[in-house]
Amino acid sequence: MTIGSVAEGKQPLAINWINVAFFGTFHVVAMLAPWFFSWSALGVTIFLHWLFGSIGICLGYHRLLSHRSLQLTPKWVEYAIAFIGALAMQGGPIFWVGGHRQHHAHTEDVDKDPYSSKRGFWWSHMLWILCPRPEFYDYENYCKFAPDLARNPYYRWLDRYFLLLQIPLAVLLYLLGGWSFVIWGIFLRAVLLWHSTWLINSATHLYGYRHFEVEDNSRNLWWAALLTYGEGWHNNHHAHPNVAPAGRRWWEIDMTWWAIQVLQTLGLAKKVVLPPTTSKVRV
Repeated sequence: MTIGSVAEGKQPLAINWINVAFFGTFHVVAMLAPWFFSWSALGVTIFLHWLFGSIGICLGYHRLLSHRSLQLTPKWVEYAIAFIGALAMQGGPIFWVGGHRQHHAHTEDVDKDPYSSKRGFWWSHMLWILCPRPEFYDYENYCKFAPDLARNPYYRWLDRYFLLLQIPLAVLLYLLGGWSFVIWGIFLRAVLLWHSTWLINSATHLYGYRHFEVEDNSRNLWWAALLTYGEGWHNNHHAHPNVAPAGRRWWEIDMTWWAIQVLQTLGLAKKVVLPPTTSKVRV
C-alpha cells in the first residue's frame, strides 16, 4: 500500500506494516501500565530511561560514536556504553550513526536527510520509520556514512542482534518485579524514550530560539532538552556538531555533559571537544 508524498518530498511512500505492527504493539502494551503500577516499577522506568537515553543514546550513540566529541579509554568502556545504547531499542550503532551522519551532511534536504523536517512534523517525528524510504534502510548505504563502525566486528554484531538484547533484559526485570517491571521497564520505557528522541528530529527543527545563524532551522527548545538530557539545545549542536557539551548558557541544562565530566574525573574520558573560544553566542 502506498500513500501520497509528504510535504515537499516527491517519492510515493509505502507503509511498512511490520514496523507499524511492531511499534503499534509496544504502544498498546505501554497503555496497560496504569493497571500494573508500583512505585518500584516507576523508579525502574525512570532509571532505565536515563541509563539507556542519556548514557546509551545521547553520550554513546550520539556524542561519542556519531561525532567523536570525546574518546573513552580503555576501549571496553566505549563498547559497554554502546551496548547500553543498543538496549534503548533505537537500532544498532551502525544504523543509528549512519542515519545521523546523513542528517548532518544533508540537513533538511527532503531527498537526502532521512528525517527532514521540511517534510512536516509527523514525517520527521515517526513517519520516516513507519513509511520508510528504502535507500535509508539499506545496510550498504548507512555503512558508507559509518565506515569506522562497519569495520569493527563488535559493532557489526551489535547492529545485527540489538533487538534480541531485550530478551535477557525482560527476563531479568520479570525476575526482579514480575510483569509490572516488564511492562514499565520494557514497553513504557521504550515508548517514552522513542518519542523523546524523535522530538529532536521534529520539534527542535520547528520551535524554539537560536543562538547561532546556521543554514538549517535547528532550534534550542528547553522542554525537549529536559526530556532528552541536553539534546534539545539543538541549534547549539548544529552550529558545532562535534562539541561535547550541548548547552552554551549556564541555564541550558545538559545532564549528559555532567556524565561526561564524571568520566573525565575518573580518567575514562579524554580528548573532550569543547566549544570554540571564537564562537559568539547571540544575546
